[in-house]
Amino acid sequence: MSIIIDVSPKAFLPVYRPYIEDYSNRYNIYYGGRGSGKTIFVMQKLLLKGLKEKRTILLMRKTTASCKFSVWKELKEAVDRFQLTKYFTFYESDYSAVCKLNGTTFKCSGLDVAEKIKGFSEISDVLLEEATEFTPEDFELIDGTVRSVKYDLPLNIYCLFNPVSKANWVYKRFGFDTGLVPENTFILKTTYLDNPYLSQDYIERMEQMKITNPTRWKIEALGDFVSLDKLIFQNWTSEEFDHSKINGELIIGMDFGFINDVSTIVASILDEASKRIYIFKEWGDVGKTNDELAAIISALGFSKSTIVADSAEKKSIEEIKRQRVKRIVPCAKGPDSILFGIQKLQQYQIIVHPSCSGIITEFENYAWTKDRATGEYINKPIDQFNHYCDALRYSLQCIDNTQKIKTLSKSALSL
Repeated sequence: MSIIIDVSPKAFLPVYRPYIEDYSNRYNIYYGGRGSGKTIFVMQKLLLKGLKEKRTILLMRKTTASCKFSVWKELKEAVDRFQLTKYFTFYESDYSAVCKLNGTTFKCSGLDVAEKIKGFSEISDVLLEEATEFTPEDFELIDGTVRSVKYDLPLNIYCLFNPVSKANWVYKRFGFDTGLVPENTFILKTTYLDNPYLSQDYIERMEQMKITNPTRWKIEALGDFVSLDKLIFQNWTSEEFDHSKINGELIIGMDFGFINDVSTIVASILDEASKRIYIFKEWGDVGKTNDELAAIISALGFSKSTIVADSAEKKSIEEIKRQRVKRIVPCAKGPDSILFGIQKLQQYQIIVHPSCSGIITEFENYAWTKDRATGEYINKPIDQFNHYCDALRYSLQCIDNTQKIKTLSKSALSL
């Protein structure tokens, strides 16, 4: 049963309008910078396609848990945007939705249970959100599920992503290395410049990234495949300054070590208005007990300040708190929290006082992992030269609730 609804082309961004009903290629690659509206468009496109005939459409992230706040949320918003909510039944228990008018089913799933994917039957279309999170083997498995002959309209697979590095599987699989588009493949690159509805604040943040982290700007704003530089932090300088004369928030972070790893404390002033972090004080040493660490915090003058410490050491945090360091708290952690914290720090210009030699040494050595097969650096930090950097990363969580900088989710960073 085909359902006809009157949707104005103006409901779509101009850059996408020529492709609303184009189903001619099996593989459809929508990639580029953040804020370009590609996920919204493809979800709308699939929704309209599902109204043309009864279909089974699979919406995927790498893990099922990440579906709730990504593809599942986007599906419900697309249905609501077209004022079709009363014609759908949503099942929160398994993240599925059924159109009451023609039986089209949307299923949201991850690949954490591969056998579940193999059990899906009559799949007509697949959307892979954050396709770079999947592996080539994942893609082949998914590709093999889209094979039904019962549908009138073509079968399609949609891969959506922001480029990560040239070492990722999508770079060669879809011909970005040669510039030759594979057979039966459509590719469209878009950026925030294609979205006229973005706020001025968002645009200004993108332009600020161009100054503080040009490499990250090329990837996240322009959507380019860029070879990462070896060093993680290049948005810093070392210069003299008087921190007492800088307007901003005091932020303090702490990382724990003992025998082989150094315990560290890093204190900074965060000037959100100018997007600058001024690191004015550091401390680091090995072999210190929690009582000694509490005494050191007091000696540094931070016993009454908020200190965000490594949450892996909750016992240490509690013992230090009992030594009159009442405002020490554990940091928030989650999947990919290290990477997201790094990306947040890269949005600022960091000025380090010359007396802070420990973090200067780490900034000069903290590096990305090199992929042995491609020789490209990938989005995975080497676990070395990072103890002061970790303390700095935790310190961003000191900001109060009105400007809180937490360990952010992907969706929050997607902007």
